[in-house]
Order: sequence, then C-alpha cells, then structure tokens
Amino acid sequence: MSRSPVIGGNHDAGPLDGGRLRRRLATGEVTVGTFVGMASATAVEVCAAAGADWVLIDLEHGSGGEDAVRDGVLAAGSYGVPTIVRVESGERIRIGRVLDQGAAGIMVPRLHAVEEAAQAVKHMLYPPHGDRGVATYNRSCRWGMDREPLTADQQPTVGVIQIETLDALERVEEIAAQDGVDVLFVGPLDLSYALGVPLQLDSNIFQEALQRVVAAAELHHKAAGILAVDGMAAAKYVRQGFRFVAIGSDSTIMAAAFRDAFHTARN
Repeated sequence: MSRSPVIGGNHDAGPLDGGRLRRRLATGEVTVGTFVGMASATAVEVCAAAGADWVLIDLEHGSGGEDAVRDGVLAAGSYGVPTIVRVESGERIRIGRVLDQGAAGIMVPRLHAVEEAAQAVKHMLYPPHGDRGVATYNRSCRWGMDREPLTADQQPTVGVIQIETLDALERVEEIAAQDGVDVLFVGPLDLSYALGVPLQLDSNIFQEALQRVVAAAELHHKAAGILAVDGMAAAKYVRQGFRFVAIGSDSTIMAAAFRDAFHTARN
C-alpha cells in the first residue's frame, strides 16, 4: 500500500522514529539514554540536545501523565531523538494511547509471566498481528495523512520488558524468545529487593542475575538493558554486555550536580 501524500510536507521530517531505533538495536549497536520523570518537555529537550540516543519518559514513577508524552515526543524529536515511554502497566489502553502520541517504544514494568510479555507486545501491534486500537487521527499516523503504519509488515515499536521480579528472572530465557521483545531491561533496585539483597548491586547474587539476563538476551539476539547511576557505572555495564543503558534521570542528575556544586562552593 502506497503512502498517502502529505501536501507541503515531508515524510522524513518530524518527530516519528519510523523503527530506526529498533533497527539499531537489531544490529547490535550500543545505545545510551536517560529517564525523564519531571514532566518537563524542556528537560526532555535538554537530554536530547546533550546527545542521548533516546529518552525515556517515565509514567510509572515520574511526575507527569500522558501530556508529558505528547510534548516530550515533540521536544526530543526536534533533535532527531526517539522517545521510549514506561507505561504504568501493560494494559492495552495504556500502551495504545502513548503509541498514538508518537512514542518509538514501550517499556512495561513489573511483569511475572511469559504470557504477560507476549500480551504486552500484542498491544503494540495493529490487527491481525495484535489488538492495538485502529485510528488515524493521531501523531503516529501523521493525523491521517500516512496510513502505512496500519499495514506495515514489521513492528516499528521497540518492545522493552523489565526484568525486576523473581518470576521474570526465572523465565527470562522464555521472555527473550518472544517476537517483539527487543530489550530485557533490568530494574536494578526492584530486582535487588526481589533477590533479598536490597541496594547491594555488587553482591554475587545480583551480579549472577545480571549475567543471566545478558546471556538470555545474547542467546535470542536481543539487547540487555539496565539503569546506571552515572556514566562510569554505565560504561561498566556496557563492558558486561548491556547494549541499552540508561544513565540516571533528569532529576537525579540535576540533584547530584547541584549537591556537588553547593558542597564545592561551601568548602
């Protein structure tokens, strides 16, 4: 099916990723981004301008709602940077609404079963491959001027499944095998608590869990992902085999920078 023409416009311009990030991950490329939870399009823009490969708007723990996605996709997209959104849950309506806003990927938290991961991916796809609601008057279809996404053979959306529960860890190889799961993303704090070693990210138990996630990802040609506290920690994770690495968040990085600056000034 050919694309409908955009009068006075350019299909290659605009904030939509068109599956580029997913293709980068499929080739084995390492990508680095950050979480944005302050519900600020300006914060998203700063992170994009600073050189992020992607920004992740957090609706699970962040301050904002879907309005943050609407404005954030535009802010990041103005720098050619795609937006991932961590939804509050894997419900169909939650996933569909942020995809309609133009998100390039979905992160789904707190999963326990392989079936939950498969169902989340199903919500990212239009029929007959999935059950995403079909509508054209949204950003993902360029307000009705591009219907190609409705019939595309390949999923453009990056599917990020969090590995942060014991059940998910025990089934990580099966989750990695699912079509449409592109990234196995470790939530380090949640997983450390689940393993009975809260906040002990250097413990043998936690490090063995990380190795299992990386091995499962490599076995099924997927990317392993994790949240790092800073650039040095991120580099260490890359050496361990992680290829989708988030460095802190807008609020934590800003807080740390100001804390250190104030301490330096006073001493």
